[in-house]
Amino acid sequence: MVNRGLFYLGAHEPQWLHRTDVPLFISHKRLIRYMKDLPIAKTRWALDSGAFSELAKYGEWLTTEAEYVHAVLTYQDEMGELDWAAPMDWMCEPFMLEKTGLTVREHQHRTTSNLLRLRDSGWGLPFIPVLQGWRVKDYLSHWEQYERAGVHLEDEPIVGVGSVCRRQATGEATAIFASLRPLRLHGFGVKLSGLTRFGHFLTSCDSLAWSYEAWKQDARLPGHQTHKHCGNCLDYALHWREGVIRRMEESDGHRTSRSP
Repeated sequence: MVNRGLFYLGAHEPQWLHRTDVPLFISHKRLIRYMKDLPIAKTRWALDSGAFSELAKYGEWLTTEAEYVHAVLTYQDEMGELDWAAPMDWMCEPFMLEKTGLTVREHQHRTTSNLLRLRDSGWGLPFIPVLQGWRVKDYLSHWEQYERAGVHLEDEPIVGVGSVCRRQATGEATAIFASLRPLRLHGFGVKLSGLTRFGHFLTSCDSLAWSYEAWKQDARLPGHQTHKHCGNCLDYALHWREGVIRRMEESDGHRTSRSP
């Protein structure tokens, strides 16, 4: 089960990296805006490449690999505490395939090739492999593709699983994660429904669900009258995270107690 140390709280604000000690998950799309005033991290964190946003908007990558490598190198050197960085991968949701005009297999090929090139950049940056697909067989096929390329996923400290975020309440999402054992998996954008269903298959995960929840419900903590809602509020995010982790621990305890 995902533990307290490997639940990355999704964050809009890079400055939170020196305001809290909980692990954070931050998008390159947000962080690049602060390149001239990067915070020094006092907590571990992981970097999202912003792949979903870029492909959904343009249908291709406009950011070059050289630009992304330079940015990640800067983040690692100037900020510190970077656990890993996602590659410039290609999601496989049907609407994304329609946007790019490409196939699942081509998206997988581009994802694998990108990882190889990022790792061959010579800087030793902590880029992780990400498995992409739509059906269980797609993910297994992509795993085989990595093997043929010399990337042995069972030896990797963490392997991301993409294109599952919007299917977390389905049995199909659970089947995908279950099929990828014994890999050490990271779940992107995990919601509470997902944690309940397949959290025990994950080594780590990230979530920005707290922000959407606060925005949608106009939720505010007591004494937070200075803003309309707490959708960009560190206090609210930390409060939400503690509640989620308690539920995760309770769920894990119930599962353990039922085991023979």
